[in-house]
Amino acid sequence: MTFDPSEFRRASLERWERVAPGWGRHRAVMQRAAQPVSSWMVEAIEPQPGHRVLELAAGPGDTGLLAAEWIAPGGTLISSDGSEAMVEQARARAAELGIDNVEFRTIDAEWIDLPTGTVDGVLCRWGYMLLGDPATALGETRRVLRPGGRVALAAWTAPEDNPWVSVAQEELARIAAAPPPDPEEPSMFGFRDPERIEELLGGAGFTEIRIEQLDIVFAYESLDAWWDTQLDVSATLRDLVVALSPAQRDDLRDAIDARLQRYVADDGSAALPGRTHVAAATA
Repeated sequence: MTFDPSEFRRASLERWERVAPGWGRHRAVMQRAAQPVSSWMVEAIEPQPGHRVLELAAGPGDTGLLAAEWIAPGGTLISSDGSEAMVEQARARAAELGIDNVEFRTIDAEWIDLPTGTVDGVLCRWGYMLLGDPATALGETRRVLRPGGRVALAAWTAPEDNPWVSVAQEELARIAAAPPPDPEEPSMFGFRDPERIEELLGGAGFTEIRIEQLDIVFAYESLDAWWDTQLDVSATLRDLVVALSPAQRDDLRDAIDARLQRYVADDGSAALPGRTHVAAATA
């Protein structure tokens, strides 16, 4: 099937609108795991008081809100997402933290509605690889950055490095006899090869490209808590699971639990590993 970018964008936005409340509910557990990634990214854009920083695909906004503290006084964070519901999650988080040097915007990362050369740094954690046209998005990122401004991004490495999510995907594909992902379509692991990240950044005109890998851990009280979270933050997973018969759902959980048991402690808590690329470059 030929990849239709317009249909992909429409369906993707619909899914993000649906799961935004779930991301808000589970923000704390996700951010505990992601904190090293957010810290690396914020440090990589070298924020200074007075800077103007844009976060794309911000979700609940934790990475950008961390940067907002670094650029005060006098600086402004533009916290943005393509989903209005996600923007509201970030707005609520900023109010909870008492951070007020933030503008909240609904922005499509492929068409950034900002003047050229008006921001000092751009952050995008686990966003570019999910876009219909990441090359265009990185070109837009380069356009809105001032000369010498910095971009920092994160993108997942290979599925085998990320059993916290890939095991469920693989077992679901097996039980539901789902076809393999279309390599032409954007996906969670679309940037698994660091060479692709380097090529896209270079193609957009960025220099001084640096790419590293970070290991993180998603900690849950139990595998049941992990599973409930996955269903709450992934509309795709939820829809596929709902379509299964009750017997298939039982088989799915049994297969997943068997493969993830190695990460479960004696008290039932689960510590599921993940690995991500982090990258930074100069405009």
